[in-house]
Amino acid sequence: MTQVTRLPRALRPFASGQYRLLIVALASSLLSAGAWIVAAVWQVVELGGSPVDLSFVAVGSSLGLVLAVLFGGVAADRIPQRRILFTVEVVRGAGFAVAAALAFGGIIEVWHIAVIAFVLGVADGFFYPAYSAWLPAILPDEQLLAANGVEGVLRPSVMNAAGPALASALIAVHSPALAFAVVAGLQIIAAGVLRMMRLTAVRRDLDEATVHPFRQTFIDLRGGFVYLLQTKWLLATLVFGIVLVFLIMGPIEVLLPFAVKDQTGGGAGAFALALAAFGVGGAAGSLAVASIKVPRRYLTLMILAWGFGCAPLAILGATNLLWVMIVALFVVGFLFSAAQVLWGTLLQRRVPPAMLGRVSSLDFFVSLALMPVSMAAAGPVGEAIGLMPAFLIAGLVPPVLALATLALARLGKDELAHPLDAEMDPTTVTGAEAAAGFEPPVDEAASPPEQ
Repeated sequence: MTQVTRLPRALRPFASGQYRLLIVALASSLLSAGAWIVAAVWQVVELGGSPVDLSFVAVGSSLGLVLAVLFGGVAADRIPQRRILFTVEVVRGAGFAVAAALAFGGIIEVWHIAVIAFVLGVADGFFYPAYSAWLPAILPDEQLLAANGVEGVLRPSVMNAAGPALASALIAVHSPALAFAVVAGLQIIAAGVLRMMRLTAVRRDLDEATVHPFRQTFIDLRGGFVYLLQTKWLLATLVFGIVLVFLIMGPIEVLLPFAVKDQTGGGAGAFALALAAFGVGGAAGSLAVASIKVPRRYLTLMILAWGFGCAPLAILGATNLLWVMIVALFVVGFLFSAAQVLWGTLLQRRVPPAMLGRVSSLDFFVSLALMPVSMAAAGPVGEAIGLMPAFLIAGLVPPVLALATLALARLGKDELAHPLDAEMDPTTVTGAEAAAGFEPPVDEAASPPEQ
């Protein structure tokens, strides 16, 4: 038994020095992202901004992300991912530094924040595909599930909890300007750590350029779409995911505050508890999946967890007890994030390395596409039919869709034909990595057996 295999499954990725560096960079980046959200909002408030101004800033960030993410996927398949992530962190740090300078100088305005938010959104559009595509080049296949679980724990705990708490403390001590300066410093840490990491080769054969790079970008984009349309398990899961996002995100983001207020009599604190339950459940679900092997029926369990994990939402429109809402949202968060960790691992294990950046960006893009539509539709639907029917739809339709997806796409047969649960020697390079001539990093070599 090696030193790596003696570790709990969720901790095995940390045996890699490269992964430890990546997680430090990711944690710094997530902490700064969470702090930025609160600092930017409070800066708008201090400037006397209205809800329209806040929407202006939020739209800037979302627009930048949507416009960039597909091109970020193309870049992740053509440029070493470490260079992309390093550049992203430098750009984000520069944006935060500009915000800090403007705020300390007393000349910052709402439009400045909106422009910076747009730039940050563009940077995020390049970050996510590059991170997803780089992870399989750093870790062996059997550790990807644990690594994705670690990320699933970090996002709610660091970005949604620690980041806002840090910003609130800094604003209380001084002002949003101090928060902007600190998050710029966090980006310097993230960029510095990434700079320390080894550069890994792009996991595809790049042909000699015969067309203009601008045209080649769209050729690569088309290749990603063609692969998506020709791969049944991928297409079926993404279509299911699009409909799922449309059905549940609006009720959670828009209708839940009114359910808490009207049915339980709670205020902002009660709503915060409900959202916290969703986040804590998500972290717990991610950690639970990180601690196990990839299940044999990975597609079936993933689709069922997503579909039936929404069922507790049906309770939210009917109960007047806050604790019932909290339990329901914890369960939804647990199962939803557990399935999300499986999904990220599935992409990294089954999508060809040459396509992984583009497919990851397509996944992210379609997830974003209907989210604003869902939130825009939730309000009118809730007013037209009431909260109870709206939450019933959000809770009861997804399980039916899950069963239909499994049956129509024959995902059960597909997962049996493509097992992912085989244990592998972490020092053995196989599959796409072998074809590309990769070798395991020095710090990932197995320790000699004990005498």
